[in-house]
Parts: sequence; structure tokens; C-alpha cells
Amino acid sequence: MENSRLSRVHPPGPEGTYVDGRQWRSTIAAAQAGDRRALDELVEGWLPLVYNIVGRALNGHADVDDVVQETMLRAVDNLGTLRDPDSFRSWLVAIAMRQIRERARRRTTDRLADSDGHDAADFAELTVLRLQLEGQRREVAEAVRWLDDEDRQLLSLWWLEVAGELSRRDLAAAVGISRQHAAVRVQRMKARLETARGIVRALDTSCADLRQVTARWTGQPDSVWRKRIARHIRGCDRCGGHGRRGEAVVPAERLLVGLALVPLPVGFTLSLAFGGKTAVAATAATASVGWSAKVLGALTKPAVAVTASATIVAGGAYVVTKTPEERPPRAAPTALSTARPQAPAQRRSPSGPVPSASPSPTASPSASPKKKREASYGTVVDAVDRAPDPDTPPRALPRRPETGIESTGGAHAVMNHRGDSVTLKGEGYLLVRWQLAPQYRPGGLVMPTWTGLKGRLFHVASGGGRRMDDPVSADGRTSGMGGPDIGYIVLPDGTQQMWQNEYFYLDGTVTLVQNESGADYNISVFPSSRAAVEEDVNRGPDQGALRYGLVRDNGTDTTPVPQYVTRETPEDAAAVAQRSEV
Repeated sequence: MENSRLSRVHPPGPEGTYVDGRQWRSTIAAAQAGDRRALDELVEGWLPLVYNIVGRALNGHADVDDVVQETMLRAVDNLGTLRDPDSFRSWLVAIAMRQIRERARRRTTDRLADSDGHDAADFAELTVLRLQLEGQRREVAEAVRWLDDEDRQLLSLWWLEVAGELSRRDLAAAVGISRQHAAVRVQRMKARLETARGIVRALDTSCADLRQVTARWTGQPDSVWRKRIARHIRGCDRCGGHGRRGEAVVPAERLLVGLALVPLPVGFTLSLAFGGKTAVAATAATASVGWSAKVLGALTKPAVAVTASATIVAGGAYVVTKTPEERPPRAAPTALSTARPQAPAQRRSPSGPVPSASPSPTASPSASPKKKREASYGTVVDAVDRAPDPDTPPRALPRRPETGIESTGGAHAVMNHRGDSVTLKGEGYLLVRWQLAPQYRPGGLVMPTWTGLKGRLFHVASGGGRRMDDPVSADGRTSGMGGPDIGYIVLPDGTQQMWQNEYFYLDGTVTLVQNESGADYNISVFPSSRAAVEEDVNRGPDQGALRYGLVRDNGTDTTPVPQYVTRETPEDAAAVAQRSEV
């Protein structure tokens, strides 16, 4: 399995691919028509992507928050002008890049402006810390500091293209050039990035000659010192040509493929207010969250024909803003939902008896044949599966009600360490994406655990285009659960084989706990949707997947529940037994 996190912004498309605007068509149309909840979802869903583009382009400069907020304001303010919802992603990214360039034109070049940036959070450092990057992935993130502004702007898009969040069409449209020209620009930027990586590696060596060259260096990357250090590297056998500890240098695109978005920082607040407010009311509403004065005027302009608001607060707060009385209507049946999928053979847990049918008080036992009832919820637990044929598309996914999932981890919760957890609440789909890192720590894997379940939880589907036991691919982008050179990750006996993306359906409340011990792994959790699941599992080899996905939900209580789930809240979540019954 590719040792990286595939990422997506909430509720974007099949992780492992870039977000497809088509699945947002109905949400965008509703927001344009004045639906407050749709507007909330749109802003909340796409904010992480915008934050990552701006943050990396400006490398965490103090202006990042302003540029992100101005981008979202302009997007909402001009949403009614968007004629093709399928192009929403390209349209939004282009707005972000225009705001970045506008900020560059406004920015003065005096030393005061430069010092302001040093007081802000270094985005390269945030990337390393928040995504727990090590080795050459860390090296790539640190190398970004050595790029010029123009290269960093392009890299902010290319990074997300490689990670699966954007397409090349989005990149070219955002920069305002053709795809052919974009390819040339990207190649040049990558060459400079490799030079910067060489500088990061060299500075990590004990080369006495390099220490002499950098004796008067202040430690702040700039173009002058980039050229000086690069010149030294080209003539130094000790500093040039190899990775740390003599390892082969892996191309940046292979290191970044599927890498997650950097989560919004704790305390980051985006508050938008639209329609029916006076300038005084808008000022009062936004002063408390530190908005700049230049934004206040825009707040009084109605973006849609309804009073609407959206508030995103990172760190410990629920992200989806909704009130109990504002439950969205259930989607009308579609051609996809009316098709009756063929249910797979039912699996029965050896520890769970199947209840017998209760006799009807009005029917004679001899008058009608006995009907076998389906197993009740909780008695059918996920078991080890047989890998499906990669060339066979999965059956259709049954339709279940979706009113939204709230997450204490926000739209993208990343759990890197033992004891990390996220609590989910609501009725709808969610995605758990796996990152295995056997090159850091192979061995036995202790599975994460679902605890404190109130309601029902189903295992819906597996996707992402690959299973954890898939072999190394010809292009080297996937490596299964390890290999002889780096060691292997081993699943507990009887554990359901995992895929890159695992989808679940929740109707209630549950907490997912990371139980890392032994093998190194990270998991990301995203509120999702049925449309995203369908698109993911049906993404065939012609769309870059190794295999089609697998649908487990059959629309009944016989749909498997996760192996490691309990209604209890144990002191040690890692102790929850396999084949739990709920």
C-alpha cells in the first residue's frame, strides 16, 4: 500500500482521486438558490483545500488568514455567476490564486513586511508536524522554504495535484495557461525543488567545507544563499547526489502521492455573514474573530437571496453548523437508488445465533411455509474476505438516509498516535483512510476501535482502488503491507483485509480510537456521502485504480458491523475483542 495518506476535503470525492465537482452539483445549486445549509456545507467543505493552497504558496506568512478569508468571501459573493457546477473546483482554485497574486502586488518589499512573515507559522513546519512527515517526505516539505514566491505558488497547486486533490486541468486554469505550458512550468519548478532538496540534505551533513561556506548565513533561506550552497553541492562529493544515510533519492511526486491536506490550525476561525445585515451589525458580528477592516465592507453585500452564515472553528468544536429543527429533506429516489442490487451471500458470525421467526397469531403453521428471518443487527460481523476480481465492477450501493455527520475532528481528522480519537454523531456516511508506514516501524498492527456506540454502525464499502495486500505496482507507487527491504505489517489473525479507503454508515454516535502499538500507521476520518462512496468503488483501472471497490452494505440488518466495535467505553480501547456483538 502506498505509504502515505490520501486526502480529501469534506465531503470530496473518492479519496485517492481529486475532488470531482460533479458530486457537489446539487449542493452548489442549492446554495445558489439561497439554501443556508448548502452554503454552510460548501464553505466548510472547501475551506481546507483553500487553506492548503494559500498556506503553502505564502509559506505561512501572516497574510495567509486574510487571503483565505478574502478567497472564501469572493467565492460566496460571486457564487451566483458560476454557470457550470462541475467547474466549481477549478473556479475556486483560480480565485485563490488571484488573491495570492493580488496580495503579492500589494505587498511592500521593505524589511518590515519580511519580518511580519517570520512571526507567522512556518507552513513547511506545520506540514511536517501535522502530517507527521519523516525522512524524504520531511525533506520535500522543508525544501519549499528555498523556493521563490512564483515557484512556491505553482508548487502549492502541483503538491495537491500529486496528492490527489486537484487535476492538471485545475492547475492550468488556476495559473491561467494551457496544459502544455503548465507541464513545462511544472518541470522547471520540480528541477528547482530538487535543488532545494539537495540543500536540505547537505545542511544535515557534517561537511566542514559547507560549514565554512555558510559561516555568515543567518539561517533564513533566500535566493542568494540558495545559489551559494547549490554551487558548493555541485563540487562536493560529500554533499551531492545522495539521500541521508546514503539512501536513494526518491522523486518528489512519488513521496507526495496521496499525502493528506494539512489540517486547519487550532483556533483558525472563518466567519461569514450575508444578507439582511447592516454595516454596524456585520462589524459587531465579526470584530470578535479578528477580521481585518477591509473585509467588513464585503460582509454587508448579500451573496444569496437569503440570510445565511457559516462558521468554521478548528480544534475541538463540531464543524457542521446545524440546528435540530433544520433537518434537510431526504433525497428523492433516483434511477440508481431504485435499482434493486443483488445481495451477496450472507456471512454469519460463529458466535452470533440467528433469531428464529416469530409465528403469526393468525397463520396456521401448516398453512404456510416457514420463513427464515434475516440475522438481526450486530450478529453479522466483518470477516476475512476473498479479494474480488479487479475487472469486475461492484454491485450498486443501497440507499440509506443522509442528514449529515458531525465530527469533533472537523472535516478532516488525522489520528497519528495511540490514544488519538474522534467522536462522530449523526446519520450518514463516513470515510476512514489508512496510511501504513512499514519503512518506519513494521510488525504486528493493533487495530483501531469503535467505542461508546449509541445507535447503529455498518461497514458499507471498501475502496481507494487498492487493498493493503496488493503487490508492488510496476510504477512503484504502491507497496502493499511492506516488503523484504523494509519489513512487513501484519494484521491480527482473522482481521478483515483492509483497503485504502474504508466506508461506514452511522446512525447515532460513536468514537473511533487509534490504538497504534507495534506497526506504525495513521488514519484519517472524513464525513462523506453515498455519492462519494459510489464514485470511489466504481473507479476502475482506466481511472488510475488497481481494482474496483467492494460493496458490503446490502440494505438490511445483515450488513456487517465492524469487527472492533463496542457499546462500552473501555479504559483500554485496544482490548476490544474481535467479532464484537452490538
